[in-house]
Amino acid sequence: MSIHIFNSLTRQKEEFIPLHDKVVKMYTCGVTVYDQCHIGHARSLYVFDVIRRYLRFRGYQVMFVRNITDVDDKIIQKANESKKTSQQVSEEQIVKYYEDLKLLGVNPGDAEPKATENIPEMIAHIQGLIAKDMAYAVDGDVYFNVRKFDSYGKLSGQSIDRMLEAVRIEKGDKKKDPLDFALWKKSKEGEPVWDSPWGAGRPGWHIECSCMSMKHLKTQTLDIHAGGRDLIFPHHENELAQSEGLTGKTFAKYWIHHGLLTINGQKMSKSLGNYITIKNAVDKYGVDTLKLFFLFSHYASAIDFNEEKVQDAKKALDKFDILFWKAYSIIKDKSLYQTTKNVDFVEKARTDFVAAMDDDFNTPKGLAVLFDLISTTHKYIDAGKRHDDYEGVIFTAVDALEHIASDIFGLFAKEKEVALSPELEALLDDRKQARADKDFKRSDELREALKQKGIAVEDTKNGQTWRFI
Repeated sequence: MSIHIFNSLTRQKEEFIPLHDKVVKMYTCGVTVYDQCHIGHARSLYVFDVIRRYLRFRGYQVMFVRNITDVDDKIIQKANESKKTSQQVSEEQIVKYYEDLKLLGVNPGDAEPKATENIPEMIAHIQGLIAKDMAYAVDGDVYFNVRKFDSYGKLSGQSIDRMLEAVRIEKGDKKKDPLDFALWKKSKEGEPVWDSPWGAGRPGWHIECSCMSMKHLKTQTLDIHAGGRDLIFPHHENELAQSEGLTGKTFAKYWIHHGLLTINGQKMSKSLGNYITIKNAVDKYGVDTLKLFFLFSHYASAIDFNEEKVQDAKKALDKFDILFWKAYSIIKDKSLYQTTKNVDFVEKARTDFVAAMDDDFNTPKGLAVLFDLISTTHKYIDAGKRHDDYEGVIFTAVDALEHIASDIFGLFAKEKEVALSPELEALLDDRKQARADKDFKRSDELREALKQKGIAVEDTKNGQTWRFI
């Protein structure tokens, strides 16, 4: 079996064949650090982390780079509004960004370069484009000459004429053509500034990713370039043009774009009062609920964040907990089962899961396989002990479920960090017995005691279940 990916460049699903056998060089556009990350950022950070995890699971050596844009118009605007420097704003938000990554349980990239640390490479790239007559300088600004790049528009699938219809021509514009875009911007008063052959200024947004991806992945052709669908035009289109315009080589073999996120059918906006930060979402719903919500939809699909769908994700998460608790109550000594069994229904689940994920990282189908495994394991448990391997089969099924969910989907990270102490085990057992004895006052007291110790307990038709909070 091989992995197939929908390539935004060719607009078709293709077999994934990296340039160098089992080595994958992957770049994804990161955050612009002018404000706290929201749940739209969370989706992007998480889905590409899942893809990275899955590629590694399938035996690839993944070199993963995600940039940080720390010089930008929005950062400058935020600095002016808050009476701070752009550097102060970006540094404060970078700290919060890494706090958000930790909250999500998303690993940093193998490199997470900042734009301000790579200015010399951007200047050299721009000089190369000017030397090839692909760019021109005007009064301290430098623009990419779009008409010099014959295949401009191939990523977004737009013609030059169609693009021109949507371009606003600014008064006093120094460009030769309305479609030309800035590679270098002449400095204005109060803006961050660097010296260049064209005078004091700063890089344009698009040039950052071209330079940082090629530098830190040590290649002129990436295996995978990833980002949000809203970045296809103009950002990724411009990245492709200025990269291939300099090197003459394919910039990225596969382009992957995730769908956008709305809140109750509306675009997220502070003015609408529906701006949900990663921290607020994790505090309210829990990180695993948030992740399951994302996994319910294919990464390329648009998704709408609403209370009903989040509660559906929470109920789905309960299915894992119910089985884990049920199996935990049967298997008292996990050390007896260090070697898992060859269990037919577990092996089928593994095969089906790989087939689902090989098909353009289809997480909804992958999740369906896991829920089928949960259901089959429940049936096996409920059928009762029929042979000496009864507990071993249960352990094998739950172990497979837990490892797939954890290693590839990044679920249950908090549970792995905190061991269930004998004290907590005793409290859970006591509460279970109190429920059986219909001592509901004692049951409620124990529920509160467990809550104070970071354990949330719920009663379902299948019995007591719990999770770390």
